[in-house]
Amino acid sequence: MSPRAGSAGHPTLAFVESPVQLLNVLEWAYAHAVGTTGSGAPGPGAGIPAPRDRRSGAGRAAADGAGRAAADGAGRAAAVDAGAAGPQAGEGLTLVVLSPTDPMTRGQLRRMAELALDEGHEVRWEEARGGALAPFRTIGGLTPLLRRARRVVMGDPFSRYVQLLLTITRARELVVVDDGTATMEFVAQLARGERLVRWHRKGGRRGARDLLFAPVSSAARRRLMPSARRTVEVFSSMPIDETPAGVTVTANGFAWTRSRFGPPRLTKGADLVGTSLVETGVVDGERYLEAVRALAKAHGARRYFAHRRESPEKLRHLAVETGLEVVRPDLPLELIARRGPIGRTILSFPSTVVHTLPLALVGTEVRVAVCDIDPEWLTDHASPRAQGFLSGVTGTARDVDRLPSAVPGQGVAAEQDMTAG
Repeated sequence: MSPRAGSAGHPTLAFVESPVQLLNVLEWAYAHAVGTTGSGAPGPGAGIPAPRDRRSGAGRAAADGAGRAAADGAGRAAAVDAGAAGPQAGEGLTLVVLSPTDPMTRGQLRRMAELALDEGHEVRWEEARGGALAPFRTIGGLTPLLRRARRVVMGDPFSRYVQLLLTITRARELVVVDDGTATMEFVAQLARGERLVRWHRKGGRRGARDLLFAPVSSAARRRLMPSARRTVEVFSSMPIDETPAGVTVTANGFAWTRSRFGPPRLTKGADLVGTSLVETGVVDGERYLEAVRALAKAHGARRYFAHRRESPEKLRHLAVETGLEVVRPDLPLELIARRGPIGRTILSFPSTVVHTLPLALVGTEVRVAVCDIDPEWLTDHASPRAQGFLSGVTGTARDVDRLPSAVPGQGVAAEQDMTAG
């Protein structure tokens, strides 16, 4: 979809709640040549919070390059506090961060917001979950911008916050950028006319809050269908098989990431990417630990890049039991890997990165390998669709090596031979 000319009265608004969503908005803006015209001055609370909790939020830098970047970006938060806008180059984009409360996610979002400033975009930080009255303040403050917006970009159409905001906007163009593998499920549900529900919750009983919010969710789903008055674009690096009629699908090739960072310096051995499947109740914690231990031993992995939602207790236990160095990245893994240093082999369980890392690392010698989730690892609380969805994530991944389920003591020598060099 070609971008239309913007103006101060018709800005492009982007709503993000995670670092990956913000990264993909930057990719979308780069692909569509969307810059800034200073559209809409920042309102109250527009500044990125001062980095007083940087250590608790971002943790240690994932690599030497990440550490240098953290130092470079330390002074830029003040520019957002002052409402500074970037160079005048093309159509305006205002990034609205609906900040979560999780410290690590907040730290990564702050770093991504600093990168957005470097690109000349405007950033508005909303403490959207800072108390019982926060949602009312947030929505009240955003309503005037939503009424004027010509285009709305969102990273999570499953979010109740985003669904509520969709019922307010009059935007003629709606864009959904990747929120990981959930995008695959969103597009499929939209094509089938189903209610919007995350894959790991599907099949469970609807709670009182779900029933209360159902009219808003249904209205948002209708708003996300193209019409004579509204266009809808999905900007994605995920494989999409079912496309709703009239929806434009644009491929995300991570061109912005590759143009800004790397190529990375490669290290010997392998790095392992963590997952939050234990935290979401899909995979048993002890089975996951056994699988990580076996996978690390088989491939000579040295570092474990933690998912931002993994619990500190689980990570401490994992470090003791496996001997892996647990790294808490301060940026999405696509940027960490592109900047380096990074292992010549990256090991992952079924997750977004098996689709995104091969794109971000194209032209390098890094190999991405994915290990299937054994059905016996699933908990009794896992959604009936969990195994099929996870298998689909692995099966549709391109340019990756596929590994069998990591079972202690099996296939170690063969797998070491396969990843040698």
